[in-house]
Amino acid sequence: MDEVGEGVAARTPSGPFAAFHYRNFTLMWSASLLSSSGVWLQNMAVPFVIYRITGSGAWLGFTAFLSYVPLVVTGPLAGSFADRFDRRTVLMCTGTGSFFATGALWLVWVAGERRIGVILLLLTLNGFVAGMQIASWQAFVTELVPREHLLNAVTLNSAQFNAARAFGPALGGLVLATLGPSWAFFLNAVTYLAMVGALFLVRRPKVVRPKPEGRPRAVAEMVQALRYVRTEPGIGVCLLIVFALGFLGGPLFNLIVVFADDVYGVGDGLYGVLAACLGAGAILTAPLIAGPGSRLARSHLVALAIVTYSLALVALGLSPVAVVGACALLVAGAGYLGISATLNTTIQLQVTEAMRGKVLALYVMTLTLAMPVGSLLQGWLVDLVGVQATVAGAGAVFLAVFATLRFRTTALSHMDDPGRGDIGADAMALDIAEAESVEAAVDPI
Repeated sequence: MDEVGEGVAARTPSGPFAAFHYRNFTLMWSASLLSSSGVWLQNMAVPFVIYRITGSGAWLGFTAFLSYVPLVVTGPLAGSFADRFDRRTVLMCTGTGSFFATGALWLVWVAGERRIGVILLLLTLNGFVAGMQIASWQAFVTELVPREHLLNAVTLNSAQFNAARAFGPALGGLVLATLGPSWAFFLNAVTYLAMVGALFLVRRPKVVRPKPEGRPRAVAEMVQALRYVRTEPGIGVCLLIVFALGFLGGPLFNLIVVFADDVYGVGDGLYGVLAACLGAGAILTAPLIAGPGSRLARSHLVALAIVTYSLALVALGLSPVAVVGACALLVAGAGYLGISATLNTTIQLQVTEAMRGKVLALYVMTLTLAMPVGSLLQGWLVDLVGVQATVAGAGAVFLAVFATLRFRTTALSHMDDPGRGDIGADAMALDIAEAESVEAAVDPI
């Protein structure tokens, strides 16, 4: 970190890892990496136990459906909370709740409970707690870095999520093969404590934002967010793309176990390697998106990412052996990061502060509505036509959606609009930079 006595302009960091110059972001990024790794460790174990208990792709789809639907139901209230209350406090409360919910799943599994109804009930409870957290965390990132480093911060935040998607499944394959699912549930519960601890240590300048009047009216405020999105075509196209991404590409992770068992015939450890390839591809691509990618128009970056992801799904569906499938998953991870980081950044830059939490909740709701519906449909198709045809078909349809947006409309170009976003106005950026410099003098990173 630069010396406190230097000017603000001289202290301005640059490069693909610029956001790491801000203590609060580095602290939260590190804790999030640990917590997200625990989540993916559990996400690895859940399809494993469900498929081994039932042997059905349809049950895998139904499990994903029940995991994601609570995020849609809680979305309006979560968005209202993110705009009305201190986001750090909301995250601490939900992190504590996730610890207890995941701990309950660990306890019932250790006790020998194998009824699928009990497992699904606890997964649904986990989904409700997680649903209250996501909007506040997405909005909280804007309080950790100034505006000029938002794309960098969002990309690095997406990279840690995808790094966890590599570490978690890789560790998950080892844990499942040696210790069993109970340890996956236990380790995930413990990681939530690390997140809560990091939130205790975050020190940031006071962010003043307009407070909605009256008591929370979640449904009315979500209707307000929908009306607002109609005035911002750039945000609207982001919601359309993320729905297609969730519906067509979201079910992929839960289907990797079917590729491992039925297509490639590999063991539990190699199942973990296949799942880890999605995150590894994102890790390898993150410096390109955070660095050179930040200089591309957002419409061009998302177009390249969608084509990459779509073709990777088709290649996976056609892959005859595990090595080729692993390469396709690496490319898919790279494409997914490019799509998600660009969409998130576009919304963050174009939305006004008063609507930030509600619009981000709407974004999460759109994704988490698409994913369970897509999981139900693709799970049914897996039993009907096989997993390879299902995944390849999803990739082809996603490519067709992109071609329509790119060549038949001007929708993608609106992602480059400046919008009316007011995050990190000059004064706020200066306050954050100065506060981080003071913190660095006491506790340098």
